Amino acid sequence: MSEEHLESELARLRAENEALRARTRRGSHLRVSDKGGVSVYGLGRFPVTLYKEQWLRLLDMADEIRVFIREHEGELKTKD
Repeated sequence: MSEEHLESELARLRAENEALRARTRRGSHLRVSDKGGVSVYGLGRFPVTLYKEQWLRLLDMADEIRVFIREHEGELKTKD
């Protein structure tokens, strides 16, 4: 490999590395899992993965979940 080619490859890898770091810094992101589910990354140590129907049912419960959290505020812990 020529030195010019090595330098361009090094620049490409550095850019790719920075893009990956930026993605992890920005917080949550979504992916399609190997089994076809929707995975949410960035909420905790492991991704949360549910199938489409499960996400839709959960999203339909959003108001109910918010009310539940408000009603149980004193019992619930927060992660800083």
